[in-house]
Amino acid sequence: MRRFGALLFMALMLPLTLNACGLQPMYAGGGSGVVARGLSEVTIAPIEGRAGWLMRNALTDRMHGTAGPPANARYRLDVRLDDKLEGLGLLSDDTIGRERRTLRARYQLVDIATGAIVLDATAGSDAGIDVVSSEYATIAAENTALENLSKDVADRIVTAVALHLRGAK
Repeated sequence: MRRFGALLFMALMLPLTLNACGLQPMYAGGGSGVVARGLSEVTIAPIEGRAGWLMRNALTDRMHGTAGPPANARYRLDVRLDDKLEGLGLLSDDTIGRERRTLRARYQLVDIATGAIVLDATAGSDAGIDVVSSEYATIAAENTALENLSKDVADRIVTAVALHLRGAK
């Protein structure tokens, strides 16, 4: 019974200790919070290529949702992508058995009014792909990997932009 009391006391004290450490919810205030308003003020510049189209759509979905691009943007997000597909494993018949797809993004958040770069960073991710006897299956796996990598890198970019916007306010 004593042990239960000690556990209950610790469970009740835990929220007080978390409050003291300075943790704050990123999206406090919901749609009217600082971060949500900041993300809604970011327009995304066109990005070259198929990977760029996928990335721009993923960024738009995460920043604006169904609202679409902002009419009066305060910031512009410029993104340059580096998409590489390389063979890794050689089989005994000198064919490639495994591939690695890497997607890297260099992005800059630009204040439209002043032209100043307020955030300059990179994000990236990679995926392994099995090369099988069916070329169609391999191409489908490469395309799926690119779609998933675009979503992952977009998540990383939006998180970095949100952190910057939260700290800038």
